[in-house]
Amino acid sequence: MKIAVYGKGGIGKSTTSCNISIALARRGEKVLQIGCDPKHDSTFTLTGFLIPTIIDTLQSKDYHYEDIWSEDVIHKGYGGVDCVEAGGPPAGAGCGGYVVGETVKLLKELNAFYEYDIILFDVLGDVVCGGFAAPLNYADYCVIITDNGFDALFAANRITASIREKARTHPLRLAGLVGNRTSKRDLINKYVEACPMPVIEVLPLIEDIRVSRVKGKTLFEMVGSEPSLNYVCEYYLDIADQILSQPEGIVPKEIPDRELFSLLSDLYLNPIDEGKHKNNKENLLGFTTI
Repeated sequence: MKIAVYGKGGIGKSTTSCNISIALARRGEKVLQIGCDPKHDSTFTLTGFLIPTIIDTLQSKDYHYEDIWSEDVIHKGYGGVDCVEAGGPPAGAGCGGYVVGETVKLLKELNAFYEYDIILFDVLGDVVCGGFAAPLNYADYCVIITDNGFDALFAANRITASIREKARTHPLRLAGLVGNRTSKRDLINKYVEACPMPVIEVLPLIEDIRVSRVKGKTLFEMVGSEPSLNYVCEYYLDIADQILSQPEGIVPKEIPDRELFSLLSDLYLNPIDEGKHKNNKENLLGFTTI
């Protein structure tokens, strides 16, 4: 199974991806995480350092693929998760999508691309150009990381459009949204009502998730010294279980930009009471609320 993780820049994709990778490994899967960002820091919380990139290695070998071995580009991370960083072209030059393609090409040359139960692509921010939509060419599922904010959901909607476009020619489905570090979900609820899609999980608003990134550790590793964080790991294990259940997924239909802008702006200006909204929704569905 191949999973592409997208979301607005700075939303916590890499932190979430690393913890999902560990959760999948805890469920007995052989996992490879591929960082698809020129910053090459996707796997930092798995390895504790910035590993050499595919592009760095290819350049050092003068692009002679036959001189590269698996151990040159695949690095072992925490919990047995294997890690690769694609890297990228120099700032302002080249195409990141080309780099993703070269990464997959090299892993296939090394007979490594098909050795894993799960390959997770962690892809850079919210601008999904043709190049950085490249991981969708290989993915079975896309997972979108968001929060309960306007910008993150606006980016999620643009990513949704890319998924719909790629699904025309590839067997790609949206597994759903993951809300990261959010105490409220009124905007998320409003968005998925207007643009129906699964919400896989909503992670709690706790500082330890953000701090784990700075420490270069996953939440699973931090539990060793901070057992109180164990409950947070259960969220990631739940995400892993849902992915491993091989959900049917959907081909989403994005909301036009101006319509979405109006929808979310109205909610910002006229916030609703979540409890009242929930009760009204349950009453409409025929449930009795207590």
